Amino acid sequence: MKEEDFSRIKRYPIVEYLERKGIKPVRKTPTYAMYRSPLREETHPSFKVDTEKNLWIDYAEGRGGSIIDLCMRLEGCTLSEAICRLGQNAPANGTYSSRNGFASNNTQPAMAANEARRLIEISDTLPPHLQEYLARERCIDMEKAKPFLKCISYEVRGRCYQAIGFANQSGGYELRDNSSFKGTIAPKDITLIFTDKQTEHAIDKPLPVCVFEGFMDFLSFLSMKEEIASHCLVMNSVSNVARTALYLNDHNLTHIRAFLDNDDAGRRTVQEFVRAGFKVEDMSVYYRNFKDLNEFHVCRMRKQEQQKVQERTRMTVKEQNQNMKSKQVKHKMR
Repeated sequence: MKEEDFSRIKRYPIVEYLERKGIKPVRKTPTYAMYRSPLREETHPSFKVDTEKNLWIDYAEGRGGSIIDLCMRLEGCTLSEAICRLGQNAPANGTYSSRNGFASNNTQPAMAANEARRLIEISDTLPPHLQEYLARERCIDMEKAKPFLKCISYEVRGRCYQAIGFANQSGGYELRDNSSFKGTIAPKDITLIFTDKQTEHAIDKPLPVCVFEGFMDFLSFLSMKEEIASHCLVMNSVSNVARTALYLNDHNLTHIRAFLDNDDAGRRTVQEFVRAGFKVEDMSVYYRNFKDLNEFHVCRMRKQEQQKVQERTRMTVKEQNQNMKSKQVKHKMR
C-alpha cells in the first residue's frame, strides 16, 4: 500500500464509518460527537469522536485511537484486514462530506488543531533547565541525545513556554517539558532513526528493528548502549501501530524488538504486530517490574550511583584507618 492510500484511509471520518453501520451519535457539536459505546452495551454515552483530529476514545475503557484501531475492535479483524476493508469504502479522491466536520483534502498547518498554542521558534539548543531535567530526572546521556532534540518555544494565552521537541517523519514534534506536560505539534507520525552499523549486517544477517513507544524510551536505550547497531523506530504513540506496520512491510522489515510499556496498551500493541505477521521479540520482559524502559533505566542508574557513593565512602574510611594506624606506629617509634 502506498503512503497516500494509507493517509486517505486515516482521513476517512469515523463519524461516517459509524453511520454506515447504523450507529448514530447521541450528541453532536462542531468539534466532537458522543455515542453510546458500540463496543458494549451501555445507557450513558462514554464514547467520543473528535471530528477535527478524527480520533476516538472510549472513556469507560480508557482506550482509543484511529479509525483503523476502531475497525479492528468492531469487526474483530487483523491490522491488514482493517486497512483493506476501510480502503474499499474510503473515497478515492480523499474528499469527505462537510457535514461530518471534514473539509477537502487540504492538510491543516501545524498547530491549527490547537488554537490556544502558537509556535514561536524552533532552536537546536535546549535551555539549561530542560537539559538538567533530562540528565538528572530521566538519566539521559545528553551528549548522545542532543542530535535528536530541539527546543520548541510556543505561546499560550499570551504566556511563553519552552519544551523538549522530538521530530517525526512528517515535520511534527512530540513535546515534553520538565514537569508533566506532554503534547504534539501536528502532524502526528512515527520517527525513524537509521544507523550505518546496520549495513554491516545487511548481507549476512539483518538485525531486528528496535521499536519504541515514546522518544524517552529511545533516549534511554541510546544512553544505555555504547553504540547502536540496529535501525530504530519510535512510534510516538501506540495509535501509530498501523503506520508503523505499513512502513515495516513496505521496507520488507519483518523482525522487530518491541520496547513498549508494561501496560495493557503496550501488550495489545505487541499482539497486533504478531497478528500482522511480524516476528516480535517482546523486550518488556527484561523490565517487567517497571512501567517502561526509562523507569528501568533510571532505577539502574540510581543503583549505580549509590554503589559508587558506597565505594567512595568505603575507600575514605579505609584511608582514614590507614592514616590512623600510620600515626600510631610513628607515635610508638618516638
